[in-house]
Amino acid sequence: MKNSAPPCVLFEDDHLLVVHKPAGWNTHAPAPFAGEGLYDWLRHREPRWATLAILHRLDKETSGVLVFGKTPLANKSLTQQFTAHTIRKKYLLRTDRAVTSRESTVKTKIARTGDRYASAAHGETAETHFQILDSGLVAASPLTGRTHQIRVHAAESGFPILGDTLYGGTPHPRVCLHAAEITLAHPATGAPTTFTAPADFAADSRAARRAAVIEPEQANACRVIHGASDAHPGWFVEKLGDFLLSQSEAPLTAGHRSELEMLTKRYSASAIYHKTLTRRVQRATVAETSPQLVAGNAAPEKFLIRENGVQFEMSFGEGYSTGLFLDQRDNRRRFLTGHIAADFPRLPSANSHLLNCFAYTCGFSVCAALAGAHTTSLDLSKKYLEWGRRNFVLNALDPAAHDFIYGDTFDWLKRFAKKGRAFDAIVLDPPTFSRSKESGLFQAEKDYGRLIATALPVLKPDGVLLASTNAATLAPEKFLEAIAVAARGAGRRITKQHYVPQPPDFPISREAPGYLKTVWLRMG
Repeated sequence: MKNSAPPCVLFEDDHLLVVHKPAGWNTHAPAPFAGEGLYDWLRHREPRWATLAILHRLDKETSGVLVFGKTPLANKSLTQQFTAHTIRKKYLLRTDRAVTSRESTVKTKIARTGDRYASAAHGETAETHFQILDSGLVAASPLTGRTHQIRVHAAESGFPILGDTLYGGTPHPRVCLHAAEITLAHPATGAPTTFTAPADFAADSRAARRAAVIEPEQANACRVIHGASDAHPGWFVEKLGDFLLSQSEAPLTAGHRSELEMLTKRYSASAIYHKTLTRRVQRATVAETSPQLVAGNAAPEKFLIRENGVQFEMSFGEGYSTGLFLDQRDNRRRFLTGHIAADFPRLPSANSHLLNCFAYTCGFSVCAALAGAHTTSLDLSKKYLEWGRRNFVLNALDPAAHDFIYGDTFDWLKRFAKKGRAFDAIVLDPPTFSRSKESGLFQAEKDYGRLIATALPVLKPDGVLLASTNAATLAPEKFLEAIAVAARGAGRRITKQHYVPQPPDFPISREAPGYLKTVWLRMG
């Protein structure tokens, strides 16, 4: 896989990484299981960014330039510059209130009061210079770096930021505050260096966030509307190559259709499909669960999408699933690169052996095979295993050099154990609910520990286990506890652990908590 960078990266050299943070994404994760912040996502994405240092932050709803240090020299130099207030920052804000002074400087002490900040008799000194640029557009230069100081000073000066309802601003799709420019002395040369990012307050912040992380040359599939996190409760839309796939339990509304028309233009989509979500999948026919054409020209029976530079076959005519679960994109990428996380040992690749249980169309297997591993794909569906073989061929991999086993996962794990066969890495990404003749009923909420206990005997010492579930009712803490209990029961020790939430185009919010739970484990 080529050494690539996501579109949000503005500049990179041996010492600095400069990115354009989209609005609506935390700089750093606020709490466990709350989703990755931009900083965390970058560190866990590329080996060369594993030692990134976070030197300053932007509020979640603020967009713009962020600078990270890559070396001890950069970290020390930039920390000294921030402390001495020699780094110059320029923000742009938009307001719908009258700004009476062409230029003004506000200097107060700021203290926290509940969930916001305000000027007070006691607190940290904050100083901000404002300058009107155009009607409603104001430049703000913070001479100090206090939390929310621009928002506080703008509101207290009578022109709260548009969208900043916490400080009295008029409701708007986003907080119209943008870090437009930062000037610093380069850590290695000392030369004054300026980085800029253009502001676009009219842009759809949802689209901007996805555009920041999806590389067009590497991927043409992502989720573009993720339910309540994108202000559309119960409605989900994905871009799959040239097509849009809409999903909801209820029929499409006029508002949905209008939004789909806009998305069709934005992504130059050839057609729109809609799938009605049902909880009675087992009783529904393939025709009933398959997406239906809503507008445009019908897709071919089979079509291709691209993800991390890898090709996958998709279909709208095979029932409930179209061939790939996009929320596992970053985990598939980890098999391609061997880089799991900043503090996690690299995955074994060349000459290693991967067991992919519940393999479905073998997406994990394809990526591991491209990295040099021998793969064994195990699934209870011959149809999906054949689909997986085609995915191998699409990526110039010889299926004959890998194993595809039709059968029950629990049954085959026991067979492997009896034969003394062991693997360097195992993937466990089971359906939330399944039933088979050999092992009976499986429910992720109740039986995940049993699955782990059955798999561990065939994982080599110091092997890597990828455990994942999309069971929404299973809390992350309970998920990890079930794994830990099973590991102790099997006499295995977890020597390294990295929990991974769903990717940035599946945003986690209070309205739409994270459903995907994934943990990478190195087992002693």
